[in-house]
Formats: sequence, structure tokens, C-alpha cells
Amino acid sequence: MGNGIRVKLVNYTKKPLETVTWAALISYWDEWETEAFQRLGEGDVRMHLPRVLGYGHESILEHAVLTFAVEGCSRVCSHQLVRHRIASYTQQSQRYIVLNPEDVEETFVIPEFVKDDPELLAEWKELMKRSIELYRKTLERGGHQEDARFILPQAVRTKIVVTMNLRELKHFLGLRACERAQWEIREVAWKMLEEIARNNELRPIIRWAKLGPRCVQLGYCPEGELMPPGCLKMTRKKWENVAKI
Repeated sequence: MGNGIRVKLVNYTKKPLETVTWAALISYWDEWETEAFQRLGEGDVRMHLPRVLGYGHESILEHAVLTFAVEGCSRVCSHQLVRHRIASYTQQSQRYIVLNPEDVEETFVIPEFVKDDPELLAEWKELMKRSIELYRKTLERGGHQEDARFILPQAVRTKIVVTMNLRELKHFLGLRACERAQWEIREVAWKMLEEIARNNELRPIIRWAKLGPRCVQLGYCPEGELMPPGCLKMTRKKWENVAKI
């Protein structure tokens, strides 16, 4: 969308797929032991993990966690993000950080639909400029940031750190990478998936656990008649392209 959203995978469980595989083996390997973790290699992972996940045994995915940095999304987007409760979040505080905008489009996220309508865009910018003026005036009159922030629109850009285990990440991507999800959080979801695809250690889990929208996970679109025309084919092709990055 060109709105300047950045997503970066900054950390994850050491030896993530080995950890998940080792956890899975405790279920049915009589000779399982703590020290077996050190002996696990890529061959063991490829032998066991796809099969276990194919049985639908996904609780093992909870033993690997990933941490992402998300920058430039709006508060509209972050409010949707934090609804996924089996995760940890730390967000830029409007109570402690004073907003010091120089450009409306750098400070606020503006939907493409609005940008494509010059008259509407002018009104949006005017309202945003007015909110900033009142924000600054509140601070100049001695108001604290925690009070001045009341005037800020939800379109204001924010930064947030997100930590999810792989099982919750699959749930998140299932809902938010869907074409019917709101465009901004959908962009965050796909960028998270792309970050995983760029990581050699993590990339195989995309296919093995079917990390992606629910049409990929289930093999059909659960949205039924609400599904946009041509969506299923387009989304699956997009997922295939990401999975082979």
C-alpha cells in the first residue's frame, strides 16, 4: 500500500524446528531423553516434524516463539493486533513520547482510497493538521502528554514489539492474511510471513504447518459467499510465491 509499514523478525527460539521436533518426540519415542536435543539434526527434523504436524498435533508449535518489530502502522492496526491475546506486546507510549510531526503523511496512515480522492484527501489533511495544532497547544499550555494524546486520531503511526509462539502465529495469519481482513493488518500479516520465509531455519515450517490464510490451512475458503471473486486462486498463488522465497 506504500504506507511505510515495516516488519522485522528480530529474534526467535534458538534451533526452533529442532526444539519443536524434540518436544514432539516425547509423545511416542520410548527412548526420549533430555540429552536427545543435542543429537537432533536437520534430517531428524525432516523425518518427524512434517508427519507429526500432518496428524494435526500442533501444541508442539507452542515451544518456539518469534519476536517481530512493527513500525509505521496506525493505532487502528495495533488495536486489531493486540486482540490476539495469546501473545506479548510492548507499544510506543503516547504518554511518555511527545509527537513532533513535520509532515502529515509521515505522521498518519492515510488509506489509498482517500489518497485517490483529492477533495477528500485535502479534508483529511486539514483535520489532521488541526489535531496536531491542538495537541501542541495543549502541551504549550502546560498539559501533559497523557492528556494531549486524547486529541490524536487513530490514524497516528505507532511502533510495537510482538512476540508469538508458532501456534498462535498460525492462528493470527489464518485470520489476518485473509483477503477479507482489513488491509493494514493484512499487510502486517503478510510481511511477518515474508520475514519467516527469508529465514533459512524457519522457512520449512511455512509448508509443514501451513502458516498462512485459512484457505491455505483448510484447503477451502470458510468465508463462503463472502469470499471476493477470484480470491482463492489469487491468495494461494501469493502464498506459494512467499513460501519459496
